[in-house]
Amino acid sequence: MQVVVVEPKKKPMVQDIGSDLESMQRIAGGFIQAIYPFDEPVALICNEEGKLLNLPLNRALRDDEGNVYDIISGTFFLCAAPPDSNHFAGLTDRQVKTYMEWFAMPEMFLNVGGDLFVLPYL
Repeated sequence: MQVVVVEPKKKPMVQDIGSDLESMQRIAGGFIQAIYPFDEPVALICNEEGKLLNLPLNRALRDDEGNVYDIISGTFFLCAAPPDSNHFAGLTDRQVKTYMEWFAMPEMFLNVGGDLFVLPYL
């Protein structure tokens, strides 16, 4: 299935992966968790213990007003999550383009006096 893989401090890339659990866990580096931060049926698949394992911070998730509400730790990927199926699927070409742009800029995170700053990683 066609997915967008996002690694910390790197630009996203398109990969074809198997739809089996082992292929997904290999990318995330362990047990996986699906979250659904988008309006369309697309899942963000990450390591469910990423923060506990102190994996590198990767990308911020923002609300409609641009405020950061979560940060994904470790490598993650995006795939389709069809509402009429209990399996993940590959992204369409349009979805690939959308999420390649959405996560195009790697980010770094600075904690200064208890305030978190999210900056582009150049």
